[in-house]
Amino acid sequence: MIKIAVYGKGGIGKSTTISNVAAAMAEEGLTVMQIGCDPKADSTVLLRHGRSMETVLDLVRTRKNAFTLSDMVVEGYGGVLCVEAGGPAPGMGCAGRGIIAALEKLEEKGAYEVYQPDVVIYDVLGDVVCGGFSMPMRSGYADQVFVVTSGENMAIHAAANIAMAVENFKNRGYARMGGLILNKRNVKREKEKVEELAQDIHSAIIGELSRSEKVTDAEELGKTVLEAWPDSAMAEEYRTLAKTMLAICRKA
Repeated sequence: MIKIAVYGKGGIGKSTTISNVAAAMAEEGLTVMQIGCDPKADSTVLLRHGRSMETVLDLVRTRKNAFTLSDMVVEGYGGVLCVEAGGPAPGMGCAGRGIIAALEKLEEKGAYEVYQPDVVIYDVLGDVVCGGFSMPMRSGYADQVFVVTSGENMAIHAAANIAMAVENFKNRGYARMGGLILNKRNVKREKEKVEELAQDIHSAIIGELSRSEKVTDAEELGKTVLEAWPDSAMAEEYRTLAKTMLAICRKA
């Protein structure tokens, strides 16, 4: 089983990127599980056409332990298995602790044994890399960490912090840095700035995504680009990225 954690600053296009990559991997005949580790619980929304689903923490709050795996896991576009960790009620707890509780509940219910995914992708908010938000890169959950960034200063700052966290954990046998994904915003010196970041953190840009109206138009439809415009150049970019990520994980 390939286990990937994808981090990035909020609003960088991380969840959109992951959902399209998950759809591309599913096209290759792989069973893919995408786990949203963000209290907003919107990681998999494009895979399920905007349909609502209960988060793991919602189920724990409302039903204690009286729920099944099928309540936690919803099949989305292309057969991608969608899970949303969720978060505490506003002002009522720590979102990071919520992620820990949700991941532990998935294990307790035997999600990985029952569904036997070929690939598990953890979609993790990267503005704060502490406590529960660092959980997917440690404790054996993910083997490789990829970071979505642009050339914007705040995105680069967040990416550098995530890379530092991976570096701090590396001697414990936790996840390794797989590389940077450049999600272009067409700012000045964009690629140059991200290449400088890659050098600083001893990594590389492993994929580049164009700034395309196809992405936002697909989001308006509540779909991935691969579903809305499967023959588009943008869909091919996501397929190429998916293949690259899989190759890095298989080589490691």
